[in-house]
Order: sequence, then structure tokens, then C-alpha cells
Amino acid sequence: MKKCVFFDRDGIVNKSPGAGYVERWADFYLMPEFPDILRMVHDMGYEAVIITNQRGVARGLITLETLEEIHRNLQALLAEKYNLRLLDIFCCPHGEGECECRKPKPGMILEAARRHNLDLAASWMIGDNEKDVEAGRRAGCRTILVAPGKPRTKAEYTAEDMKSLESLLKRVLEDGKAQSAKR
Repeated sequence: MKKCVFFDRDGIVNKSPGAGYVERWADFYLMPEFPDILRMVHDMGYEAVIITNQRGVARGLITLETLEEIHRNLQALLAEKYNLRLLDIFCCPHGEGECECRKPKPGMILEAARRHNLDLAASWMIGDNEKDVEAGRRAGCRTILVAPGKPRTKAEYTAEDMKSLESLLKRVLEDGKAQSAKR
């Protein structure tokens, strides 16, 4: 089984659109730290998967086809500019209460694990919202919340911002690697 780092999309992979939605590729701004974080994750022997709620589809603000185009463009950007890849991208296009995949439910993470033979106990979920943390915990992953200040959270770790996430993640993944070697 493979280890994985699951990333929320808006606010972690790309700049958060705030209260709205990224409705087209022109409005998708990759977080400058994300490629370095993704490279480190791969270098440490982890797969990387995006897990994202995209209720804008259910609300009719963006089509599923446009959302898939944004994700294809993201994959192409990572491959062409940074020589990086994501194992997969899972999205929930549903509204509240309509499915079993919308975070904080763990459906997308569980499906990724089934599809790609991922070891959830050796994996991490990283997000900027407590729903991300809860989905990761329910799936059996360890969790990191990226949020300024000292938020109340059930996450094992918190990072103030993406820059501090990079150093924190390096430390915890190295610790996990050392723990695995001892077994």
C-alpha cells in the first residue's frame, strides 16, 4: 500500500476565491509554495491527491465540464512547468446533504484509497477548514490545518500559512519515515 498526502484545493493548492468560487481557469492562481511542497511530498515517498468540495457546480455557477477543464489545466501546469504530478483529483460537486462524498464526510478520501491502494493510517489530510480536518480524521488519516492564529481544531498539527506548512510537513513526514524504518 502507498502513503498519500491529501490536499484541499482552494486555499491550499490555489489562492482561495473567498466567499465565491473559481469559475474559470483564468481565476485559478496556484499558491507559490505549492509546487515546492508537492515536490517534497514526492521526494519523501508519498503520493498526492486533491480532495475538494465544489458546490458551485450544484448551484449552477460552474459546469462540471469547466471544473474538469480547470483540473486538467492544473495537471498540465504542474507537469509542464514543474515536472510534477498529482495521483488524482476527487471533487464533490453536490450541495449540502446530497451525498456521502462532501467533506466533512470522508467519501472522497475513502474512494481514493480504494482506487489507488492507499494506506490511510500512513497518510495525511491538509486543509484550511475544519471540514477538511474532520474528513481526514473520519478516514483514518493524520491531519494538518493551515490557518492563521491559534484556531480551535481537532487537527494533530496547525500551520500559520503555506510557508510554515512546508517546514512543518517536512518535519512530520521525516518523523513518519523514521518511525516506519524502526518497525
